[in-house]
Amino acid sequence: MITEVIQVIILSFCSILILFFLTKLMGNREMAQLSMFDYINSITIGSIAAEMATALEDYHKPITAMITYAVIITITAIISSKSLKFRQFVSGKSLILYENGQLYKENFKKAKLDLSEFLSQCRNSGYFNLSDLQSVVLEANGRLSFLPLSNKRPVNPNDMNLSIPSEKPVANVILDGKILENNLKSTGNNMVWLENEIKKQGITKINDIFLATCDIDNNLSIYVKVPKKTAHSIFE
Repeated sequence: MITEVIQVIILSFCSILILFFLTKLMGNREMAQLSMFDYINSITIGSIAAEMATALEDYHKPITAMITYAVIITITAIISSKSLKFRQFVSGKSLILYENGQLYKENFKKAKLDLSEFLSQCRNSGYFNLSDLQSVVLEANGRLSFLPLSNKRPVNPNDMNLSIPSEKPVANVILDGKILENNLKSTGNNMVWLENEIKKQGITKINDIFLATCDIDNNLSIYVKVPKKTAHSIFE
């Protein structure tokens, strides 16, 4: 009995490792917005990995099946990158659901999408009136893309002939009390600068910092750890 439990633990660990390496082989596409083909294969490989954990005698069969699926998916991805028709066959293609004030009923039927669900997704994206939209496209991954009318979209600097300096993402220099030295160097600063900036904000211990970020102008933003007793939520 104990031997079987240990074997299940070992096989479970191995199945996770194999699943991890196969996912790396198949690429991040498997984790991002999945196509129907990717979704089916991801579920299948996950099920096989779970089965492997309890296959005490024939564990080599699930391993073979997982590798076979991964190889098929990889080959399919390679062919899809070289053939548009094959990619459209496997992953599907985009459908225009709404354009220039017209709803395309036939495309709704192809997409198996109910009009009420369509309107709900429009509202979830902030569009409560279809007349504010130029086009709505159902992408191959099942998400809706919205193109608002030119007079309904937010104003951008180009509309006002403004020249805006380029920006870059803020760098995380401290995470959960640990200094990220490589990130700190990428900002052009060093430990002396960081310690001085922390002291300026009245913080004496780095361990008290939950997150610290540095922007393009060398402004250090610090978020301290909040004691559990003072944490609260208005959404309970």
